[in-house]
Amino acid sequence: MAEINGPKRGVSIYSYTRELNITMTLEDAMMDMHDMGATGIEILANAHIPDYPNPTDEWVEYWFTLCKRYNITPVEYGHWVDSRLYKGKSLDAKESLAQLEKDIKLAHRLGFTVLRTKLGVIDEVLNPVDNWKEFIKAALPLAAENNVVMCPEIHIPTALKSRMIDNYVDFIQKNNTKNFGLNIDFSTFQTYFDPDGFMMPGLPADGGPCSFPADIIPLLPYVYCCHAKFIHMDEKFREEYIPYNQVIRTLKEQNWNGYMLSEFEDNKARPGSDLSSYVPDQLRRHHILMKRILGY
Repeated sequence: MAEINGPKRGVSIYSYTRELNITMTLEDAMMDMHDMGATGIEILANAHIPDYPNPTDEWVEYWFTLCKRYNITPVEYGHWVDSRLYKGKSLDAKESLAQLEKDIKLAHRLGFTVLRTKLGVIDEVLNPVDNWKEFIKAALPLAAENNVVMCPEIHIPTALKSRMIDNYVDFIQKNNTKNFGLNIDFSTFQTYFDPDGFMMPGLPADGGPCSFPADIIPLLPYVYCCHAKFIHMDEKFREEYIPYNQVIRTLKEQNWNGYMLSEFEDNKARPGSDLSSYVPDQLRRHHILMKRILGY
């Protein structure tokens, strides 16, 4: 398949949480992705890698066999710097670095180039732990050696125009690094909030959005991946909560060349839904939506 020059479509395996290892195997999920035209994958390390953080050579070989069979590119490796691993004590920089080193090496072993590096947070608007710069800077040489980029995920209720984002960009520029960047989750553009659904603390008083599609433009040089969050696709292939047309058109017009990874996050199936097919059906509708906007 020819390389696509522009936003590309993929799937976070997190979307299959309702079915994975219950009604579907990893191969079933990758087969489903291939059938809908998704070419990139995100996995969550401690949830989707058997014997994490030390998978067997046989499983690693099986992983690459599946990727080749279904034309899937390992795109993003989801992991955590678990700053609250111990009760009453936050990890120091050396302990956090040890977690990062383990995941950087395993991500490289599995063919990933982007890490969704979840940093520990200290408040409801998701500001990272105070020592994040120290351990991220210490991990930069190993990240460069393994050709990976560490990207904290920016999602609701974080605004793209905020001191937190300014601090991340300032860190990138001061360290002149290509091994730290951003993963932008489309929930930051969410315009509708279900009054009966889950409401995250820290939202704007008027209900949102935290950010507007144009807010992403100055950040795109530092954005290596996007979580194409969606909450519900209707029967006309429209996402009911996030302005997808504006968001994807902005990425396409700016010639952004990364992956948009579908991340389905609905807490319940709609009335009358067949639970065994609900998630795959929602993902297919989502990829029809993205394909229509992209034109490929």
